[in-house]
Amino acid sequence: MIAVPDLARALGPGTPPRERPVLLDVRWQLGGPPGRPQYAAGHLPEAVYVDLDTELAAPPGPGGRHPLPDLEIFGAAMRGAGVSHGRPVVAYDGGQGWAAARAWWLLRWTGHPRVRVLDGGLAAWDGELSTGVDRPAAEGDFVPAPGGLPVLDAAAAARLARDGLLLDARAGERYRGEVEPIDPVGGHIPGAVSAPTTENVAPDGRLRTREELAARFAALGAEPGREVGVYCGSGVSAAHEVLALAEAGLVAALYPGSWSDWTADPSRPVATGREPG
Repeated sequence: MIAVPDLARALGPGTPPRERPVLLDVRWQLGGPPGRPQYAAGHLPEAVYVDLDTELAAPPGPGGRHPLPDLEIFGAAMRGAGVSHGRPVVAYDGGQGWAAARAWWLLRWTGHPRVRVLDGGLAAWDGELSTGVDRPAAEGDFVPAPGGLPVLDAAAAARLARDGLLLDARAGERYRGEVEPIDPVGGHIPGAVSAPTTENVAPDGRLRTREELAARFAALGAEPGREVGVYCGSGVSAAHEVLALAEAGLVAALYPGSWSDWTADPSRPVATGREPG
């Protein structure tokens, strides 16, 4: 994560061009409204809009509602936004952090080592905004190479729920199967532990402190040396949980297909209620 004052300094006139962060505006919200009009109405100066549904995900299908993107499409979008291998990147969204974390996770997974998320998103920014559409001065050189972060498929998620720790980042009522507004079946992967992403964030919209996050995840069973994985509805909010775990000093694998992929196969078991099952 990067705080607003630190980003403002990094964007100041004393920063060398290669150290000046590339800014990605990744405003997105499940069910809308679309982020692009919001971007055009006001965004951080020099930020380039990135569309989560078309550039950070493949079309919905058997792999879930937000499958991993085609690497050619993702790489072209990142280069078009000015992303290069050696230059820092800061992603932000409207404040929830989920979409920005998706960009963070994809870039880290595909080999970019210098990516951070703006803590609190645009809502925390107190500087000037630009309108219209910004373009980078030059195209970047980033070429995605997967393998930088661990990934789970359905079989690996099921194993981890038995032998390690699999966290369900959705709201508790969806985990328990009391409501399911999007996917065909309510409940959770048997053995998974409820860990809503929303509890990683303080009331002011910023991520909780490292100490608070470490205590939260320790109470859920995450500890150094234990294999940890995360899933959500479609792999977006789970990326934010992976980011929060990283801030707490823990490495976690992401199940990109998440519940939307799990429930696409009716033969997979489903648990309901408060207990992991």
